[in-house]
Amino acid sequence: MRRRHFLTLSAATLGGVLVYSLDRKATLLAAQHKLVRVPLRFFTETEALIVAAAASRVFPSDDADPGAREAGVAIFIDRQLAGPYGRDRFRYTQPPFEDAPRELGYQGSSTPRQIYRNGLKSLHGFHLLSAAAQDEALHKIESNVFFSLLRRNTIEGMFCDPMHGGNADMIGWQLVGFPGPRMSNFDEVDKYYGKPFRPKPMSLGQTTGSKVRPSEDES
Repeated sequence: MRRRHFLTLSAATLGGVLVYSLDRKATLLAAQHKLVRVPLRFFTETEALIVAAAASRVFPSDDADPGAREAGVAIFIDRQLAGPYGRDRFRYTQPPFEDAPRELGYQGSSTPRQIYRNGLKSLHGFHLLSAAAQDEALHKIESNVFFSLLRRNTIEGMFCDPMHGGNADMIGWQLVGFPGPRMSNFDEVDKYYGKPFRPKPMSLGQTTGSKVRPSEDES
């Protein structure tokens, strides 16, 4: 049986309360500093720390806006790899496996799980490096399949519905002004006529009022 691994994060680092004014100036309210132990489904703790650090260089935060670390991207990737996506349930995986043109997408035999496991070996100790050294390490692998997958998954984790483990507190949606899957704005048409309308983002679960089962929880 696989030993249970956890990723220990600061509650202020994983999400927080992000407040946006109409002029798009962001304020991250991080009053809580307690530690949160998040159970991992695929990664070991060290692997999760490496992925979190790498994703934070792909989509870094700054003084004004949050990034991959605050959005919990590493948790999103862990959940995806543990589910059907990680084992390539939805991709045709029979030979021949050819070095096809880039626009045709990945044509190899390795599953996302295998790509991450093999790719992370080249980033041993990555989370312990300085930011400059991390950027240099990523620059060396930016042309391989692992980095391409990491970059894509980082962006997905920033802007997915929170039920998938990323986009904590919907900070990715707030960052780009996306209100979530709103079914209608009919009730607001007259109220905000001629005025800026920036509704607070709502997740799919909040919009439907029911618990939505994410695809990575399917067998």
